[in-house]
Amino acid sequence: MSNIRPQKSHLAKNENVVFETIKTIGLSLILAFGLRTFVAEARYIPSGSMEPTLQINDRLIIDKVSYDFSSPQRDDIVVFNPTKTLHSENYHEAFIKRLIGLPGETVEVNNGLVYINGSPLKENYIEAKPNYKFGPVTVPNDSYLVLGDNRNNSYDSHYWGFVPRNKIIGKAIVRFYPFNRVGFFN
Repeated sequence: MSNIRPQKSHLAKNENVVFETIKTIGLSLILAFGLRTFVAEARYIPSGSMEPTLQINDRLIIDKVSYDFSSPQRDDIVVFNPTKTLHSENYHEAFIKRLIGLPGETVEVNNGLVYINGSPLKENYIEAKPNYKFGPVTVPNDSYLVLGDNRNNSYDSHYWGFVPRNKIIGKAIVRFYPFNRVGFFN
């Protein structure tokens, strides 16, 4: 007795290839959407408000998971959705700023320095000392105060207030473009 198997028709092979291709593309799209929605996403910098740390057109990866397990920390560079105030001013795109004031802290900007609970904050990342006065204000529970590193050219918390925790999307973890400035943020 011989082992003879019927050959699949050419049409059946093509249907199999098409079906497998559709499955592969579909799975890839689902994974990409899931990663971008829940884990990490790429962002670009549209303005100079975070100079010198971030330059216009820098490309970053934003970690969207770590704040599910820990609280935002001072000096984190955070991406957040517009607050109610910003929304009422027709801002609909996400912002990126440096987290300065934590819940319950008193923040003041005076004489070119930022003070947290009366102590000056050491800031080696700013473009220039702030030339304005702000506060003192106490950061509400479950909210944060954010400022741009380009203090004198940043539309940030000293204009429009605090960022509620639920508006924070994630934190910048790595710059991947331009290639000569690739690196992780501390």
